[in-house]
Amino acid sequence: MSQKISGGVFRSDLKLADGRTISYYDGAEIKRSAVDTRDEKAQPGIGHLRLDPLVNEWISVASHRQHRVFLPPKNLCPLCASKGDKLTEIPDSDYEVVVFGNKSPALTAPSSNWQLPQINGIDTPNADAAGACEVVCYTSNHDSSFAKLTEKQIRTVLEAWKDRDAALSRLNYIEYVFPFENRGEEVGVTISHPHGQIYAYSFVPPRVEKMLQAADAHLKKTGKVLLDDVIAREIKDKKRIICQNTEWIAYVPYAARYPFEIHIAPKRSVPALQDLDQSQSEQFAAVAKESLSRLDGVFGIEMAYIAAWYQAPVNIGRDSMRLHWQIVSVRRQPGKLKYLSGSESAMGAFIMDLEPEQSAEQLKAVKY
Repeated sequence: MSQKISGGVFRSDLKLADGRTISYYDGAEIKRSAVDTRDEKAQPGIGHLRLDPLVNEWISVASHRQHRVFLPPKNLCPLCASKGDKLTEIPDSDYEVVVFGNKSPALTAPSSNWQLPQINGIDTPNADAAGACEVVCYTSNHDSSFAKLTEKQIRTVLEAWKDRDAALSRLNYIEYVFPFENRGEEVGVTISHPHGQIYAYSFVPPRVEKMLQAADAHLKKTGKVLLDDVIAREIKDKKRIICQNTEWIAYVPYAARYPFEIHIAPKRSVPALQDLDQSQSEQFAAVAKESLSRLDGVFGIEMAYIAAWYQAPVNIGRDSMRLHWQIVSVRRQPGKLKYLSGSESAMGAFIMDLEPEQSAEQLKAVKY
């Protein structure tokens, strides 16, 4: 049975053969009843977390992921719809957007009494790798991409993100929800079908902790939200804005780390995806589609990228940290990639060979 969520989207929840839930998101009410007839085994057991005491960061150890699918040909793609004897992760013969649990998750549901251990240096105990890993398929069209989706389809993807953010945030062991997409073999993609993932962590990831510290400090010092002031500077400077409408702005950040980097943020800031209202949700697609189309148009090739949603953690920082989408590409020229140097890999101190203003001009010059 389908359930109507926001944006005129309907969600239908079914079960896969191994017990995982699959959710279909449709722009109109469709009866979904396809049964997964594969002889599937239950998912692998839970991995574990280890603390790196030199930096007090949690590392997820999930050795079962060594055997996951790696770059299958189109005719064996597990994210295409099932057709005849070709049975995939999606039992139905067609779909708009689907979300389901990853078959080889790095993080998964723990026992009911699970707790993250207190950090105690080298004496910190390991813990089950609590969390969730989900796959978000943007379209049944294997040869498409996010930039090629219609604005209506992008809206459906956004509603799926919002819906999953809200659902995962309600789990008592989740501290941070992270939707993202890796596109291109250059950034480690193992399946070429247009899709993203959602990782829901039982801890606040290190980069988010750092961003939260900066946001909290800015709020305490000025009484204002840091990202609001960042966007105000971009609007004042005008040099790095790629595109915008009344609700969203896309820009190359003032201190970009990568040759081509685009940040997309709502002008009326909100803490998380689930907090976007009707107007913001309606106007997201146009800016997202134009930004990614311009990225692909810089060199006339599909650009490898990582598109990461940053938002406030589930239980802290919702007064200071704000939602935005960071899209970074490792391609600096046709046939040339940006590889992380020793300074960047070992120290996290980035060196940018291209001025962000120059990158912005190249993106704006694309005939869209």
